Amino acid sequence: MTNVPIEGILLPDEKPNHESPSSWKEYFSFSTDHKVIGIQYLVTSFFFLLVGGIFAMVMRGELMTPESDLVDRTVYNGMFTMHGTVMLFLWTFPSLVGFANYLVPLMIGARDMAFPRLNAVAFWMVPVVGILMMGSFFVPGGPAQAGWWSYPPVSLQNPTGNLINGQVLWLLAVAISGVSSIMGAVNFVTTIVKMRAPGMGFFKMPLFVWAVFSAQIIQLFGLPALTAGAVMLLLDLTAGTAFFDPAKGGNPVMFQHYFWFYSHPAVYVIILPIFGIFSEIFPVYSRKPLFGYKVVAVSSMLIAVVSGIVWVHHMYVSGTPGWMRLIFMMTTMFVSVPTGIKVFAWVATIWGGKMRLNTAMLFALGALVMFVFAGITGIMLSSVPVDVHVNNTYFVVGHFHYVLYGTVTMGLFAAIYHWFPKMTGRMYSESWGKIHFWLAFIGTNLNFLPMHPLGLQGMLRRVASYAPEYQFWNIIASLGGFLLGMSTLPFIFNMVISWMQGEKAPANPWRAIGLEWLVSSPPPVENFEETPIIISEPYGYGKSEHLTANLPE
Repeated sequence: MTNVPIEGILLPDEKPNHESPSSWKEYFSFSTDHKVIGIQYLVTSFFFLLVGGIFAMVMRGELMTPESDLVDRTVYNGMFTMHGTVMLFLWTFPSLVGFANYLVPLMIGARDMAFPRLNAVAFWMVPVVGILMMGSFFVPGGPAQAGWWSYPPVSLQNPTGNLINGQVLWLLAVAISGVSSIMGAVNFVTTIVKMRAPGMGFFKMPLFVWAVFSAQIIQLFGLPALTAGAVMLLLDLTAGTAFFDPAKGGNPVMFQHYFWFYSHPAVYVIILPIFGIFSEIFPVYSRKPLFGYKVVAVSSMLIAVVSGIVWVHHMYVSGTPGWMRLIFMMTTMFVSVPTGIKVFAWVATIWGGKMRLNTAMLFALGALVMFVFAGITGIMLSSVPVDVHVNNTYFVVGHFHYVLYGTVTMGLFAAIYHWFPKMTGRMYSESWGKIHFWLAFIGTNLNFLPMHPLGLQGMLRRVASYAPEYQFWNIIASLGGFLLGMSTLPFIFNMVISWMQGEKAPANPWRAIGLEWLVSSPPPVENFEETPIIISEPYGYGKSEHLTANLPE
């Protein structure tokens, strides 16, 4: 393989890739190729994004009017429970794991994940989780109705008296999802620690790898708490135990500790890979080195450490003593420090750069803008007086969705567009991509921005009916929600047509830096004919320390 230098980047001569997956049938098989598994995760999770989006649009249709006149209240309760659950456990987490699966081995010069069969098993547990979740609509009483947090004693109610009900299936699904994610975390941490190419020290790793490494460490330490809490609640429902049942002497607040000990750090599990995506995309389309590489890398680990001491932030109104509120208010505010370091580094990278505003860069910039807004409202919510005032209102819903959709989902779309040529060997349509961006950006803000004044005025979340004075903002939010749902149509059209008959992509269409761009598009099964040797620093456009690798001839 001959190396050709292009602006300081060593690229292989392109040659026909006869080792890539040759049939669509391979994506329905028990493949152990990390790239196939990554695409399996992405396609499966996108299907559930559409399912969760349909639930959301039904709820927004209900909230167009103050009266509950579109669906039955129990149906509405099931809808908002399943919407939150599907979007978190079947869209956000699996899609990010899919990207990590595809990219991490390529970025560190490995042939595959450390445990390929474990990797495949972890993926095939995801459809099982989805089947259990969707199957709950067909059992007596319908799906779970206690919200995606499933607090007892509400989650311990069983009006039908059946052993198999929606709440039981929900808990089984969450427990299986937890096991799958723990398996994945073990795999990722082992791969990153043990399988980096020669010469790639920790401070030569791409920042996406740093972000995945930090996020998966959180999974290893935090996720067992949620999984254990789900199993204990399942035993309360089915075996007559009394861990959380107050009628039998149990402690329902203890479940909140189990739940939030993981579920607040889970926000960083999903946001850290998005931070890594920003750190990969902004230098490429700004044509500048990333500002402050080592500080940005260390800040990811600092976020992982601090994430373990913030969970009571969600329990200010759960009988938490004043001294504990004060401690967790300070720790929650402290998370903004390493996060602010990252934002400063991204802005400094973009500033003065020769920006190319293609679809990937637009989505990354849009996600960054919405993350900054979400961060401001997040600091507000970390303050005890503000949080107590707006607790359980639409202000919290608006903040949360600016994080989960405005930042995470928009960031995921940026990653899809950026790495689409690498994954498929095809180029997408920029025109359709930009239509998708503007529909999504406008729809996101129309949908979630009105929730902040609604919450400040006192409108409670999780309700199907409300006082008439809240209708104006709800109409705006619903119209934004419908626009947001429509924005996926040009995306689906663009991706399907481009994958089938788009222009063939070169190995490195963006002239990006990174080992994944040193192989053909799509990459061969085992990535590299021989393990590359890293001989320089990452992220150095126009400098002598750009990332290069010695590849065999």
